[in-house]
Amino acid sequence: MSNAKHDLEQKPKGTKPRPIDPLSLNPRPGQFVSQVRADSPDFQATRAAMLDLSATLHTRLTQATAQGKPAAIALHLSRNQLLARDRIDLLLDHGSPFLELMPLAGWGQDDMTLGGSVVVGIGLVEGIPCLISASVPTMAGGANNEVTVLKSLRAQEIALANRLPLINLVQSAGANLTQQSKVFHRGGASFKNLAQLSKAGIPSVAVVFGNATAGGAYVPGMSDYSIFVKGNAKVFLGGPPLVYAATGERTSDEDLGGAEMHASVSGVADALAVDEQSAIAMAREFMRHVSYSWSPTSSLPVHVRAALPAAVPPSPPLYPIDEVLGVVSPNARIPFDMREVIVRVVDGSDFAEFKPLYGPNLVAGWAKIHGVPCGVLGNNNCIFPAEARKAAQFIQLCNFKGTPLVFFHNITGFFVGKQVEQDGIIKAGSLFINAVANRQVPAISILVGASYGAGNYAMCGRAYDPNFMFSWPNSKCSVMGPEQLVTVMDIVARQSGKPINEEKLAMQKSMLGAMVEDESDCYFTSSRMLDDGIIDPRDTRTVLGMTLNLVNPLVRKDRDLVGVSRL
Repeated sequence: MSNAKHDLEQKPKGTKPRPIDPLSLNPRPGQFVSQVRADSPDFQATRAAMLDLSATLHTRLTQATAQGKPAAIALHLSRNQLLARDRIDLLLDHGSPFLELMPLAGWGQDDMTLGGSVVVGIGLVEGIPCLISASVPTMAGGANNEVTVLKSLRAQEIALANRLPLINLVQSAGANLTQQSKVFHRGGASFKNLAQLSKAGIPSVAVVFGNATAGGAYVPGMSDYSIFVKGNAKVFLGGPPLVYAATGERTSDEDLGGAEMHASVSGVADALAVDEQSAIAMAREFMRHVSYSWSPTSSLPVHVRAALPAAVPPSPPLYPIDEVLGVVSPNARIPFDMREVIVRVVDGSDFAEFKPLYGPNLVAGWAKIHGVPCGVLGNNNCIFPAEARKAAQFIQLCNFKGTPLVFFHNITGFFVGKQVEQDGIIKAGSLFINAVANRQVPAISILVGASYGAGNYAMCGRAYDPNFMFSWPNSKCSVMGPEQLVTVMDIVARQSGKPINEEKLAMQKSMLGAMVEDESDCYFTSSRMLDDGIIDPRDTRTVLGMTLNLVNPLVRKDRDLVGVSRL
């Protein structure tokens, strides 16, 4: 599994999904019935191509789990210290899922460590979903480069937006000074974020296993609770060499910033652990005693919660999730019906469509995913005025009812041309984007296929602050497709009135097309943390189940309600 460590639905080992005969389903009136035939040549060819992409993804994710060179790992272990991922495993509840975020940060970037020398993800600690961030000291000493900073800031943003306690497992050499201009200016926001988490009543814990120097000293300093490992933790603003250079004073690591000093003299450490295992146990103990409740029903009055029926396990989809590999082609030019994806993700394949006969290029409707009610929007290519008006009204309905939103992207943008301009595409598109921008319910975006131009904005792309955003390994995201962009460049050049050097123009078009193709690739965008990770399409239901259960309690009871307009 790509990002989700455990599936939420346990299946007997060795079982294979039984083919579904659509005629045997006896659907309710209006319910979508899949038309997919898994034995068709087109399906099999598409599935084979997507399996190749999924295999590449898993290979790269495996590379991302490496924690440094063998020599560095051996040295670290020789000091009786745990590796970063082992620390996380020890911290998590037994059997807890772990949704790793941004694992391919830094992929393909020169002078950057893969993953940014930090592992980030969400898992259960004493039954509470927590955002966990663990330094990887066996990769460049855990030093912070540009990727580390951006990944850590996004992790804090997720913790704040989703009210997740933040647990930092700290052991870092500090800033990579060769990238100081990329680290310093934005990196300071991490301390501001820790202060804002505390103000919001969201707990933060720092467990210090080794060095936390210079700015890194403020991580335990600004956390609600800090635990230091005796003999290993070293926390100071300036180490002995800097102190001597600045003041002429000679001192040792231990006297300057050792764990025992901070526990007994400075008071920076709230607890002193004899070893790493004890430190992690103390972090779990803190979470056990902290007054922090997290449940989809935690905001309801006690007498209402008591009257609720026992939780009913969600019904799995009627159609195997594995079949999405044969539905969505890696070739963005090959159309598909987004409902074929939706019914393989939602509970019982029960999808109640909104305005099914109006604006058919945008699919909208209500469903449940792992028991959580949600409003689902998906694209069947371009947006016309009708699709934009339909989406805006649907988002208003979900906002009015307090229903989280899930966006499935496969959009080449808003349609252009004289007729749609006269039909009011700008007005309708503005309503759509306005509804997304001013929503007061959580949103999760999944890039299934293409996500281009203003269509990305309207479908709650990164700029519109979805709570989470994930990409499939075939997805593309940029201002427009490479072919369209090159065509625009050619037209502009020919309309400039200047002499055309055909050979030079052809070379420029080729270079621009190749650049846009590269930069729209999901590995390029995920490397720069423009999503929260690339997932295997077959994990979509699991990832949405985990994230929807996190965001569902966030629906504001005091959200501004102005009614729903029939747009």
